[in-house]
Amino acid sequence: MLPRSGDVLHVTRAASVQFLRPITFRVIRVLDWPTYDGWLWLDGYELNASGDAVNRRSIFVQQAGLRTLQAAPAPRPHTVRPRRPLNRAPVPVG
Repeated sequence: MLPRSGDVLHVTRAASVQFLRPITFRVIRVLDWPTYDGWLWLDGYELNASGDAVNRRSIFVQQAGLRTLQAAPAPRPHTVRPRRPLNRAPVPVG
């Protein structure tokens, strides 16, 4: 499954050889740039140990090597409220 906006990932060498030191990464979006099969460009933030964003990055990784630490919350269903009729005074004729 593709990462979603808000997912927090643990990115290690299994995702790409550039990550000798693993990072924690919060996804902003999956970029739709052309790439090799099974590889993704992700736009997001590198997080420190406290969970604070320290660097904005675009990373090129293998989808199979990503590990989700925290999934983004499911979107809330849209609530439709019934419309109230407007109270309008009758227009005087004359």
